Amino acid sequence: MNGLRNLAAPAANRQNGLHSSEYQTRQPNTGCLPAGKEFAYALFGGSVPSILTRMRIPSIAAALLLALPLVSPAGWAQLAPSPDAPPVSTAPPPAPEDQSVATFKLRVNLVDLFFTVKDKNGNLVPHLTEGDCSVKEDNAPQTLKHFVAETNQPLTLGILLDTSGSQYEVLPLEQQAGGEFLDRVLKAKDQAFLLSFDVNVDLLQDFTNSAHLLTRAMNKAQINTAGGNGAAGIPGAGGGTVPTYGTPKGTLLYDAVYLAANQKLNQETGRKAMIILTDGDDQGSNTKINDAIAAAQRSNAIIYVILIADTGFYGNFGMGYSGYSAAKKMAEETGGRLINVGNNGKKLEAAFQQIEEELRTQYVASYTPTNAKLDGTFRHVAVSCGNGMKVQVRKGYFAPSPEN
Repeated sequence: MNGLRNLAAPAANRQNGLHSSEYQTRQPNTGCLPAGKEFAYALFGGSVPSILTRMRIPSIAAALLLALPLVSPAGWAQLAPSPDAPPVSTAPPPAPEDQSVATFKLRVNLVDLFFTVKDKNGNLVPHLTEGDCSVKEDNAPQTLKHFVAETNQPLTLGILLDTSGSQYEVLPLEQQAGGEFLDRVLKAKDQAFLLSFDVNVDLLQDFTNSAHLLTRAMNKAQINTAGGNGAAGIPGAGGGTVPTYGTPKGTLLYDAVYLAANQKLNQETGRKAMIILTDGDDQGSNTKINDAIAAAQRSNAIIYVILIADTGFYGNFGMGYSGYSAAKKMAEETGGRLINVGNNGKKLEAAFQQIEEELRTQYVASYTPTNAKLDGTFRHVAVSCGNGMKVQVRKGYFAPSPEN
């Protein structure tokens, strides 16, 4: 599999030749990190400063030496040990009594469910309380520990931009609407990153609070139609999403979701979401769709898919369009949704506005599951908030695995 290449790093820090069999990312001034390795960020730059305590030892020693001649013989006698005094023991002190205290390690598995609620007309429902909603896990009722509206809580976003050949006609629309969305949605404590996917998965901008930096990186994104099967040129001639022979490799959508979840969002806390602009058609990923969904679920990230497609592209090459169902599955399994905008710029703008409203009208319900087993199994969850209310929430989560 192609790794996550950090194109946001300065050119002097980038290298070619990433190993194709590993998931990788590249940080500025560092090497590649293989799959399964967590990021380790330095908390302190450079060496840790030492704290030196100065003691006036030379002055004290000099004073004592000068004072020695002034001590009288009587004074020396007073300092000498008495012959009748008991001998000073040089034996080691007795070992202290064993005062060790047994230590118990308790692991509490608190599950956080981020969700939105809509009425029968599709309008978002704010101002719900804990008594309005209930949670079940594998059909077993759960007792809520916390329930709160996450209206203004910090948000972590990943923007995934399809730059394969099939997006040639719609990329300018994505860039314009995406930049406006980021400018509106990012608040003071929010963070976002941007990556593109085609025959590679590239990090165009790492985590930042700057909508300007993200928009600039998005505007620099280009369609990559070279390398689909080793060929270069226009879509349909070995590049983009249209292969000419062998295994198709041109839109690494599932690889991008997997990498974004595992290498970027997994270490973050709080509200997390991916917004994917794509036609939904994967070509060439090593990751299967279920593995991509599982990675998003483990990182507790919601997936929104804005389905934007130049359907004429597929018709011109005699190909059937098949991205809708897969994209819908990824979104719904993680508590997000799919918004189909075709190639309409107005619908694209409206889609971003809908996502913005949903992200700012979320609830979070937290509970400790009655099933306390640490067995790594998938647990199905369901949230209910009254008759006629539609709850948009992830389908479940993976329980922690037993510790080694």
